[in-house]
Amino acid sequence: MHYAIRRILGIIPVLFFTWTIVFGVIQLIPGDPVNLMLAGVPASAEVRENERRRLGLDRPIIERYVTFLGRALRGDLGESYRSRQPVSKMISEQASSTLQLAAGGLAVGLTVGLLLGMLAGLMPNTWVDTLCMLVALAGVSLPSFWIGMMLIYVFGMTLAWVPIVGSGFSALILPSITVGLFVAGGFARLVRSSIIDAMGQDYIRTARAKGLSRFSIAFKHALRNALIPPVTLLGIQIAVLIGGAVVTENVFARPGLGTMLVEAVLNKDLPLVQALVVYTTAAYVIINLVVDLLYGLIDPRVQAGRS
Repeated sequence: MHYAIRRILGIIPVLFFTWTIVFGVIQLIPGDPVNLMLAGVPASAEVRENERRRLGLDRPIIERYVTFLGRALRGDLGESYRSRQPVSKMISEQASSTLQLAAGGLAVGLTVGLLLGMLAGLMPNTWVDTLCMLVALAGVSLPSFWIGMMLIYVFGMTLAWVPIVGSGFSALILPSITVGLFVAGGFARLVRSSIIDAMGQDYIRTARAKGLSRFSIAFKHALRNALIPPVTLLGIQIAVLIGGAVVTENVFARPGLGTMLVEAVLNKDLPLVQALVVYTTAAYVIINLVVDLLYGLIDPRVQAGRS
């Protein structure tokens, strides 16, 4: 409990540091925010000054910085220059699509990656190991847009098993596979190496001497002790997925935070860019905290060491 409290309190300086960098970088970007908001529409100096006052740009930078931190804690980071809508509302409208894709890709990646890694780790240096690692290497190496287009051509157009675009579970299958194969590739390779290392430990030899079945040894003893490195990688992958699989979203014409971020950068919509980066960094830090706390649940020795 004390360790969890310390880690939660440790989030505060990390978020403070990252959000400070975000604010500073946005301030260094050249260009007048009022001109970006007006998007070339002619306006008098009085109108520009009133708009600058409404945005708070006439105040000192320190005051704007304190206001920014306060709004970030409340989840209010201003209005979009382009749509004039609150950026928090715009992000919340797109977040569900990104979270659905992240959850689907994670489910595919975990299932395929764990299966390939376990098979390869339990039968190292065999044809099964070679085949599993070839599939994992292909998932990591092949570009997402190519995998997506092949899935669209085969399962969406030729066989017509699932829809290519749209909403609902059926339209999520192909994008989830596209994202999940990349997650599965790295996850499978790490599970394999962890299983091979765990199977050579003394407690595995003791379990064999007791006459335990191969299944029991693999899943009750080896897998649990081999999960910490893969879970660490999984935490990073989840953060990347929440940040948005931009290529996959564009291939399948899906809305999402990744596509929104690209469009915001191209349109120089600074409040929206700033809000997306702030929320993404917060999600990344929180996910890493959750992964760190999971170590103690997976391996009691980690919890004992922390105590």
